Amino acid sequence: MTQTVAVLGTGKIGEALLSGMIRAGWRPGDLLITTRRSDRAEELRTRYGVEPVTNAEAAKRADTLILAVKPQDMGKLLDELSPHLTADRLVISAAAGIPTSFIEERLTAGTPVVRVMPNTPVLVDEGMSVISAGNHATPGHLAHAEEIFGGVGKTLRVPESQQDAATALSGSGPAYFYFLVEAMTDAGILLGLPRAQAHDLIVQAAIGAAVMLRDSGEHPVKLREAVTSPAGTTISALRELENHGVRAALIAALEAARDRSRELASGNG
Repeated sequence: MTQTVAVLGTGKIGEALLSGMIRAGWRPGDLLITTRRSDRAEELRTRYGVEPVTNAEAAKRADTLILAVKPQDMGKLLDELSPHLTADRLVISAAAGIPTSFIEERLTAGTPVVRVMPNTPVLVDEGMSVISAGNHATPGHLAHAEEIFGGVGKTLRVPESQQDAATALSGSGPAYFYFLVEAMTDAGILLGLPRAQAHDLIVQAAIGAAVMLRDSGEHPVKLREAVTSPAGTTISALRELENHGVRAALIAALEAARDRSRELASGNG
């Protein structure tokens, strides 16, 4: 790894990327970080051996800048970077709902921008990061973003027009599963199980099902049918889920998440 990469905004997601890059072989000496607080900067310097710098220094020294700040802080950050950033640098945005055009308009003309929507399982190296090119980003720039985010999970390239749908499915997706586990845990308690046991049973069922979906290559319908015996317990439960409109509710929920992502991207926060 010969490029210098700066992570601007090292909260949970930024630190996850930083640690993932180091595990993937990046030298700490090639990594820069920026933080708001000096104590946080020293914590990261001690933990990873990276160099804390100012945003202006990062813009001058780094070949690639990863903007991992909150969406509402993006405009101010770009104002700081713009006077120091030349068009031969790659800018990667990991801020939810910020289109590449918002960034391109505030930087030197021709600056390549890549938009990435990671989800929180990057914290355990099981994330999904959805990657889209801005107007000036090349396939090489996309490959570089995949190299970085591939250290904390999987990556998927999509046109930027599909980012709102990907946010609804993947960016917000973990929350839907947590919600489902919470509801199933409550059901287990209602059926007479202690909370801890109900939780363990459901979490392991979720892990096992996810691994089978990932590794078997089978369609989810086939995997479901393998559990569903005629006149058995599973089909009785599935009938109730259909009767209560769970499938329709999920579709409506994801449409609502997509629409909210579009609102945020248009500035209607």
